[in-house]
Amino acid sequence: MKMISPPHPEEFILLGFADRPWLELPLFAILLITYPVAMVGNIAIILASRLDTRLHSPMCFFLTNLSFLDMCYTTSIVPQMLFNLGSTRKTISYLGCAAQLYFFHIMGGTECLLLAIMSFDRYVAICKPLHYTLIMNPRFCILLASAVWLTGITYAVSEATATLQLPLCGLNKLDHLVCEIPVLIKAACGEKAANELTLSVVCIFILAVPLCLILASYACIGHAVFKIKSSEGRKKAFGTCSSHLIVVFLFYGPAISMYLQPPSSISRDQPKFMALFYGVVTPTLNPFIYTLRNKDVKGALGNLLRGIFTSK
Repeated sequence: MKMISPPHPEEFILLGFADRPWLELPLFAILLITYPVAMVGNIAIILASRLDTRLHSPMCFFLTNLSFLDMCYTTSIVPQMLFNLGSTRKTISYLGCAAQLYFFHIMGGTECLLLAIMSFDRYVAICKPLHYTLIMNPRFCILLASAVWLTGITYAVSEATATLQLPLCGLNKLDHLVCEIPVLIKAACGEKAANELTLSVVCIFILAVPLCLILASYACIGHAVFKIKSSEGRKKAFGTCSSHLIVVFLFYGPAISMYLQPPSSISRDQPKFMALFYGVVTPTLNPFIYTLRNKDVKGALGNLLRGIFTSK
């Protein structure tokens, strides 16, 4: 009597760095330090932006959204990584894998678009300063943020759902630290060319198009800045954009190298290091980048810390 294989395994085994066990303890220690730092840093930016009236601006509104995204982004993968790195049983349930897949890609897709909106905000601030408050009014900012979140959710739900429907033919081992779309497509059996093509097309929209908008915004910003006669004015204009540019390069670099190539051509360890970078390193660095490069944010965080210690 022929046994019918289940549509999906009950759990996945995440191989991670099983072939290099000496890496597990240092990675566990690094994650144990960076995760609380990322959470505290992003929570501090959110609190400072809400409590300090100087930060009630469109830029800080989008920065608050970015900090919230980074918190959710890193939380969707780091606890699972810590559990697996500190345990001999490196598994994740099918439902846990599906939830991780949805949340991880919702946050990632939304962040791609949010960074583009933040570059538009900088473009309006520098190239059209007299119309800035008129264009970037609170209602329009909320509309932009809502559109970004809705698009990110739509992308993640559609792409992750299509990926979860791929046949695995009884295979339940993933050579990765987390559940990620390219890795699941690579692990699937049967015909998957259509899924690879769909992923590439969707990622061109979610990655390449926002990046082109960012580059176009900064081309206009650069042109406007070089027209400023005062060196102090040019320095101030570049200062308002430098933090965002650094974050863009940190996020888009690894994401493009991971998602804008066919999953079948991805090397074995590339997804692991990329996930660690844009899922852990970037959310940890972002609060420091914005704090060190922005006097208003730095001052607000200083006031927040003084208020906390004074109350104690």
